[in-house]
Amino acid sequence: MGFDRKYLIWALGYAVAGMCVGLYMAMSGNHGQLVAHAHILLIGFAVSFFYGIIHKLWLHQPGTTVSRIQFVLHQSAALIVSIGLLLFYGGVVPESTIGPILGLGSTGVLAGVLLMLYMVVKSGPVPA
Repeated sequence: MGFDRKYLIWALGYAVAGMCVGLYMAMSGNHGQLVAHAHILLIGFAVSFFYGIIHKLWLHQPGTTVSRIQFVLHQSAALIVSIGLLLFYGGVVPESTIGPILGLGSTGVLAGVLLMLYMVVKSGPVPA
């Protein structure tokens, strides 16, 4: 399975998770998870979806070690941020405990973007 399809599958998984959080907030009337909901949909769904499109349309050597590292890094970091924010805004874990973990996850998301940028720049023009 190519990275374009892997990213699409993960993106749709995050879409389901984000929408479930949104439905929970709507049904309960408690919108305390708004930040977590937005991050799940943005970092999880949207960024993963865009990475899938980039792999499909612009990266003509998608099986590289950098691609594998970037994929695992992004998905791990997106999960850390998503779960960490759910725990924090759900009042389960205090900021003093989850803050450093969220910082690590956020740094991982940034590193994933930088690796994607590197792959796009390195790949050059797409053959016609």
